[in-house]
Amino acid sequence: MSENNTKKLVVKLHPDDNVLVALTDLQKGETIHFENETYVLQDLIKAKHKFYMQDMKQGEEVNMYGVLVGKVQNDLAKGSLMTTENLKHAADPYAYKNASYEWNAPDVSKFENRTFKGYKRKDGRVGTANYWLFIPTVFCENRNLDVIKEALHKQLGYAVTDKYNQFTHELLQGYLNGNDINNINIELNPTPKNNRVFENVDGIKFLNHQGGCGGTRQDASTLSALLASYANHPNVGGITLLSLGCQHLQVQDFVNDVKRQNPEFDKPLFIFEQQQTESEEVLITNAIKKTFEGLIEINQYERTDAPLSDLCIGVKCGGSDGFSGVSANPAVGYTSDLVVALGGKILLAEFPELCGAEQNLIDRCVTEDKARKFIDLMESYDELAHKVGSGFHMNPSPGNIKDGLITDAIKSAGAAKKGGTSPVVDVLDYTELVTKPGLSLVCTPGNDVEATTGKAASGATLILFTTGLGTPTGNPVCPVIKVATNSVLAKRMKDIIDIDCGPIISGEKSIEEMGEEILEYCIKAASGEIIPKAVQLNQDDFIPWKRGVSL
Repeated sequence: MSENNTKKLVVKLHPDDNVLVALTDLQKGETIHFENETYVLQDLIKAKHKFYMQDMKQGEEVNMYGVLVGKVQNDLAKGSLMTTENLKHAADPYAYKNASYEWNAPDVSKFENRTFKGYKRKDGRVGTANYWLFIPTVFCENRNLDVIKEALHKQLGYAVTDKYNQFTHELLQGYLNGNDINNINIELNPTPKNNRVFENVDGIKFLNHQGGCGGTRQDASTLSALLASYANHPNVGGITLLSLGCQHLQVQDFVNDVKRQNPEFDKPLFIFEQQQTESEEVLITNAIKKTFEGLIEINQYERTDAPLSDLCIGVKCGGSDGFSGVSANPAVGYTSDLVVALGGKILLAEFPELCGAEQNLIDRCVTEDKARKFIDLMESYDELAHKVGSGFHMNPSPGNIKDGLITDAIKSAGAAKKGGTSPVVDVLDYTELVTKPGLSLVCTPGNDVEATTGKAASGATLILFTTGLGTPTGNPVCPVIKVATNSVLAKRMKDIIDIDCGPIISGEKSIEEMGEEILEYCIKAASGEIIPKAVQLNQDDFIPWKRGVSL
């Protein structure tokens, strides 16, 4: 950043860039002094948006983060605003080049002997929570799961909607008494957590979905592997499975996938098939009774000390803005480097949001086969998108664009920062389990819930989720920690945001300082000392990917 009075006005993200990012609203005609250059702004440049550092000719390349992110569509004057009209997506081609990559690991001396309190499982993994999980093999059982959820959550202390029930009751009473309901207000306080019957069971979760029958047999097979990975997840203590009976995804397919993934599987697993039961009432009551017995069993599990090398953190962005690649993503990236240096695991996914960042990731792959697997997955995914008239270049949403992410390459170059700078030790296809310490790439869509669903399937026990616009996304079994790119969002949506990276924008904190703070939060969340907002709200989003086109 520049000196003195312009320190908080603009930032250049890489020495090779030819655009500057506005850190605050800048007025048309305003003069900006930066690194011995003077810029007279040709347009209003709102915070998060960019302006060109030189006169640009049609067809010239634009760089951000040191990579090609687009080509200008018409002649432009120095100081002009970057827009969707004057810049179109472009990205450099990529290929395996047998590059030699050297990583400078961060200093982790202050974290080396630290531990978190987690749940140690028989397969050696350590959970950050202890959940009971309900799984339907087919969408036909969703209604039964909803009935069971209402009963168990209300009676066992996991419901978070009591305040809304009370508010509705007050409205009803006002209406019946002939009062003006516009005058009815009640205090919507957070639901207390001290009324739980099973103190060592962090939640009862439900994987409602729309699959299991219809579609292709490949869809059912992929779903089976996904559900099995959730049953095997280290944050899950026990499972209740509900099946109709005639669907593509048969119970035995699911059981086979569970055993294939984990031959030593020993968690309580209760299976109920509706077509083999005399009535829905009997199915539901039997499932509730048996689950209650299972809850008693897993309530005996206790948290014990585990090294930070047992952390497995997924990194994700959603509702991104022009500050995502400036503050929150680089800060999470530094956290990622700390975790890798400590021997832990980091999962970077969202393949449509790695468009333009491919070469860097390929060069960081530790072996040629990993690099080529990444290339194959990226090319086949993008080819599938083009066959239906789309492509990675169409990834940015209207909200992204409005807040400064003009092309997919800009969005992707900033998104890739979440993975830090460490070598890529593995490349995982959808539902493949992470096994190697270090940074792994996981093939998922960019879609928030499909991506978090996939990260948890690969073994993430925490997810760091950066956002500039705000999103309440969570996951049933993997606590999701929301990291705001800016303080305005953190204050406006404080009910869903856990960490504010706005101090990076204001210059109050460095990326490294924020990265360390984020890791401290992760340690507390992994130990159950802090409950992330998405967990408090039971924001249990779950969307299986059918391997179709989803960006």
